[in-house]
Amino acid sequence: MELYLMQHGRAVPEEENPEQPLSREGVAQIQATAAAMKRMGIAFDVIVCSPKKRSRQSAALVAEGVNYPYSDIVETETVKATAPPDEAVSFLRGFGREKRVLVAGHLPSLARIASLLLGGDTSVRVRFENGGLCRIDAAELKPGEGELVFLIPAEQMKMLAGK
Repeated sequence: MELYLMQHGRAVPEEENPEQPLSREGVAQIQATAAAMKRMGIAFDVIVCSPKKRSRQSAALVAEGVNYPYSDIVETETVKATAPPDEAVSFLRGFGREKRVLVAGHLPSLARIASLLLGGDTSVRVRFENGGLCRIDAAELKPGEGELVFLIPAEQMKMLAGK
């Protein structure tokens, strides 16, 4: 499986809106990331997001950018910020037949999922940022058996998009 991990775009402060939707900057970040994905020839068999508004919005913007059906986005609690990484990985294993899966999620969850797949536990430090993209390849999504293919910060995704 090609597992793509992307932190949602920048959100408005909780004081401004308790649901913390994407800010204008966050929308632009994810649109640029989606444009870069399309330019790189990246497509998805499954897009997964958390129930949080900023995650759902990020998944929807990527879906629009890469021509993925919005109605097929899978929402799950297992990729929320504080969800245990083994639960997320177990959930993602259910897509074993699918080759390319994107998770539009949160920190620290994304970093812990990456750490578990790359190092077998959560001691590997992987730096995520809003709108960046990470790809980990793993035949069976087993702890320690993942291979880091790339980790591209949002600014580089924006450059790859030609923006």
